[in-house]
Amino acid sequence: MYYSFLRRTPSPISYLIKTRYTEQGRGKQQSREKGKKSAMADLFAWLISFFLAIAVIGIILFELMCLADLEYDYINPYDSASRINKAVLPEFVVQGVLCFLHLVTRHWVMFLLCVPCTYYNVTLYTRRRHLVDVTEIFNQLPWEKKVKLYKLGYLVILLALTIFWMIWTIVDE
Repeated sequence: MYYSFLRRTPSPISYLIKTRYTEQGRGKQQSREKGKKSAMADLFAWLISFFLAIAVIGIILFELMCLADLEYDYINPYDSASRINKAVLPEFVVQGVLCFLHLVTRHWVMFLLCVPCTYYNVTLYTRRRHLVDVTEIFNQLPWEKKVKLYKLGYLVILLALTIFWMIWTIVDE
């Protein structure tokens, strides 16, 4: 063509600027996708934490019901002790899994809130004081009820915090 020299050809600098901005756009899109994936993983972790907290609360309530039935003479000491002893180890395991879940997912505040109860459970287990003795159950009844009620209150607070953080994760998404 006669006027071909007037045609604008892209310079190397404009090419670099164009590719840089498109790569930044792709980077932002990839970071948004990563953010969505991490938010979904975080939400999934909070859901698991919620169900584990509900499970521990259910076990504690079962143990409290057994102690109340024993106190009001609806059940004999042998049956009450055997029912409570069957529920103690699952309670400890679920509480430990809950604490470990918070450690793995890097929810540091929740992990630090779970550590005292888990430490208490491990201490009871290592000293072999986690099981209820049939012959001593009436002497230990007030103490056991008090411990279970404290654990229940503690776990209800943990459950409330779990619900708060789960909702926070949903809203923040």
